[in-house]
Amino acid sequence: MLDHRLTIRVRYHEVDGQGRVHHAQYLNYFERGRVEMLRDWGHSYKDLEATGLMLVVRRMEIEYVIPAEFDDELIIETTVLKSRGARIEHRYQVTRSSDQQLIVTAKSEIACVDRSGAVRRLPSYLQSTEK
Repeated sequence: MLDHRLTIRVRYHEVDGQGRVHHAQYLNYFERGRVEMLRDWGHSYKDLEATGLMLVVRRMEIEYVIPAEFDDELIIETTVLKSRGARIEHRYQVTRSSDQQLIVTAKSEIACVDRSGAVRRLPSYLQSTEK
């Protein structure tokens, strides 16, 4: 398994009327984690798209534990569980850095497709969890 850690700060426009991170924002956080993990491996999502391939969310499971709030510093940990064929499975864990409280956990299945939406094999550098 491969792990990646990204630290972010909750911005004001990401919270709801109660000052808590809106539940949909976590999807953006997970995507940031995946994109930055790819960048740390020496590849950019922009370059991947230039080859005509895209990584799209096929499935997402999220468990909300406690709310995060405006100005919290969060750690997004992204882990590759499996990567082969046309799919990558990730696990996510979001914690508050000040007290290590678990905020959210999630799992996703990402599929590789071309611009027409046809399923394609992952590029070789994404085929294995051995990075």
